[in-house]
Amino acid sequence: MTSQDQQINSKDLEEAFALFTEASHQLSNAYAGLQQDVTSLTEQLAVANGNLKKQFEEKAVLSRRLTLLLDRLPAGVLEVDDRGMVIRCNERALGLLGESLVAKNWDDFCTVHFQETSESGLLLFESVDLKRYITVEQVQVVEEAVTVVLLHDVSASVEMRQTLQRNSRLVAMGEMAAGLAHQLRTPLAAGLLYVGHLQREQLQEADRIKFAVKASERLQRLEALVQNMLLFVRGQPQEVSPISLQEVVQDAFIEVKSVFEQQGILLQLELPNDSAVVMANFKELSGAFSNLIENACQASVAGQLVSCRVELSERQVTVLVSDRGVGISASALERLFEPFFTTKKGGTGLGLAIVRNLISSYGGEITVTSTPNLGSEFKICLPRVLETTNVLRQS
Repeated sequence: MTSQDQQINSKDLEEAFALFTEASHQLSNAYAGLQQDVTSLTEQLAVANGNLKKQFEEKAVLSRRLTLLLDRLPAGVLEVDDRGMVIRCNERALGLLGESLVAKNWDDFCTVHFQETSESGLLLFESVDLKRYITVEQVQVVEEAVTVVLLHDVSASVEMRQTLQRNSRLVAMGEMAAGLAHQLRTPLAAGLLYVGHLQREQLQEADRIKFAVKASERLQRLEALVQNMLLFVRGQPQEVSPISLQEVVQDAFIEVKSVFEQQGILLQLELPNDSAVVMANFKELSGAFSNLIENACQASVAGQLVSCRVELSERQVTVLVSDRGVGISASALERLFEPFFTTKKGGTGLGLAIVRNLISSYGGEITVTSTPNLGSEFKICLPRVLETTNVLRQS
């Protein structure tokens, strides 16, 4: 090997050694930097772990508090998954329903144990040894695919309201005693007078028949008065169920139309295309509408129009009975629904009082507007049942 070749190899080795030294220095620096990064990341991770641990402990404390609060709530709380199965039930719900519903189907349980009442949103719960009035609220939590069901026991409130209604009726009965005595005395005295005439031996046959008819009319008036009085005093509706309001109104309208159409009264009925379902007793509600339509006909003369119109909204059904008859004075309007107050000759004064009590018992209301010599309009509003097969969900 020549001296020139040795110089080249020596030079290459020096360059290679220099490169190696530089690379080692860079690696050392990189390693030192990596160690610093690892140390920094370790410290950051320790801080993050500490924060997460703190947050976890805080959430655990919050969860325990919420669980304790949930179990101490005065309302029953259920969690229902998207399959309709109950996945959680607090202690209050257990006490209200008498059993744990966890792993049971909520809709099936409602079908068996809950019944609708005449009051909108109020349900009657019945089990083996339990009977309560409960309101049900349902809130969907879309993000978690669950529904939270809130159960409120309002039995005490319902019982207090019923007691108040009974006491109010007792007060009303006391106030009506004098009026009732007068109402009974007049037809009774007239009936006794006609019966006394019937006892005369020399009475002609034609007169006997006339007095017998008069006596019968007075007895029928007494019977009607007693029946109306019983309806008013009872104050509570008979058994209610979901019924078609159109069918009730049509039933009442046809009954009255058959009588007053012959007298020249024009009767008009307007029903919506959509169905309207209410919680009521068919016979009692039909009788109330018949009373209002009949009153409108009696206030009209031949050629005047009496109309009955049904209007629907999302949660309410409205029935409007209007006429273009004599109207009602302002002073009479103030007392129109009072027992024994009447502007009709021979009236008992209980018809509208009974109608108002009945409509109120169904959770509705009745109002009237009138102008003398221009006519009157009675407006009845009742809560609407949207789906008879899904009443509990709507509640």
